[in-house]
Amino acid sequence: MDDPRVRAACEPLYYGAERPFEAGKLSAAAGQAAYEAVLRAVRDAQSGGVEGIATAPINKEALSLAGLPWRGHTDMLAALTNTPNVAMMFWSANLRVVLATIHIPLADVPAALTPDTLDRVIGLAARELPRFGFPRPRLALAGLNPHAGEHGLIGSEDGRVLAPAVERARRSGIDLAGPLPGDTVFVRALRGEFDAVIACYHDQGLIPIKMVAFGEAVNVTLGLPIVRTSVDHGTAFDIAGKGMANPESMVQAVLLAARLVCHGA
Repeated sequence: MDDPRVRAACEPLYYGAERPFEAGKLSAAAGQAAYEAVLRAVRDAQSGGVEGIATAPINKEALSLAGLPWRGHTDMLAALTNTPNVAMMFWSANLRVVLATIHIPLADVPAALTPDTLDRVIGLAARELPRFGFPRPRLALAGLNPHAGEHGLIGSEDGRVLAPAVERARRSGIDLAGPLPGDTVFVRALRGEFDAVIACYHDQGLIPIKMVAFGEAVNVTLGLPIVRTSVDHGTAFDIAGKGMANPESMVQAVLLAARLVCHGA
């Protein structure tokens, strides 16, 4: 990457594919090549050969065609580093979002929001946010249902599962508000009331941050023993090889990784 900001922040080392595949096409070969590049980078980060990694997007269908069990980087990196407690956070200057669940069907989300899952993600967010410049992070938990359930009138999960998780977090010393209606909590965070929002599911968190910072936000895996960042977008096969891709999110991912390695964000 020849961006002068990257060259000023770090000495980049590139991990490319070591097997042939057709660019911009779904294939098992492409999925396997992507996995092998990530594997080499992770192994080097674990051994100290590199101080952090910034990954380009990978295609979930290509991983599946290659017979690989993961749906994305987050669960792959957790397995490769033997780290069960990880979470996906999207970082931008004005808004941070942590996902309680990631790549699962929407119909499966309510059952996946167990007390253990919520306690784990909330605790991880509170522990990791100081690395990003928030020594006493102010967190908010977005409600699952419209109006955060409206006291049980629009779904029971907010009162039955989410509210007790908030109380447990508060008793442990975590500054956590919620559950708060999903249609306003991100606006409140954007205005500075919260340092990060914990979203119940993928699109609940990704839509607002991509609305305010698409192409500039950075995907960070919280909880890993290595520094790992990534872009906020997918593989864009439709423009592969056409010289049209905007590199800004990749630049920001590298810059954030460099800051985390050196002294925190």
